[in-house]
Amino acid sequence: MGGQKGTAARAEDLRFMRAALAEAVKASSRGEVPVGAVVVADGRVVSRGHNQPVGLHDPSAHAEIVALRRAGRKRKNYRLGGCDLYVTLEPCPMCAGAIVQARVRRLVYGASDLKAGAVRSVMRFPFARLNHRPEVTGGVMEEACGRVLRDFFRAKRQAGKKPVPPALTRPRKPGGKHPDPRS
Repeated sequence: MGGQKGTAARAEDLRFMRAALAEAVKASSRGEVPVGAVVVADGRVVSRGHNQPVGLHDPSAHAEIVALRRAGRKRKNYRLGGCDLYVTLEPCPMCAGAIVQARVRRLVYGASDLKAGAVRSVMRFPFARLNHRPEVTGGVMEEACGRVLRDFFRAKRQAGKKPVPPALTRPRKPGGKHPDPRS
């Protein structure tokens, strides 16, 4: 497992992470958690995916899985040796397992996932103990990837708040008492 978090990103990494971010924006516009992914081979995007578990009623429809499935169909092979996966959020355990099964050459992710990340955050997927070990680079465009997620969840929290009746929002009088609403 190679790569380091926080190292200077290659121009190619930035280009493909921007493509993954575009997929994340699609997910957000559809009410899905904004995570996007692209599979790349020979300097070209082979497939794209974004989170779709809500819309597809499928808990496995994470951006990585969607992109890997599409790449497998396009290449007519479930093994994606020579392919790189760019994803805006650190993969969960399910997606890390799929990355190994697909024989992805390189995993590049943006933001760390402090709740479900299985590469470096919550747990460390045992890549070193398995028959396939993708090269891993984290933190590419981390701020932009994280911002899309923060904005999405902030908007969801705001949408979930009920308006406060005006009588309860009036300023308090000195001494801590509410003004008399009859005055």
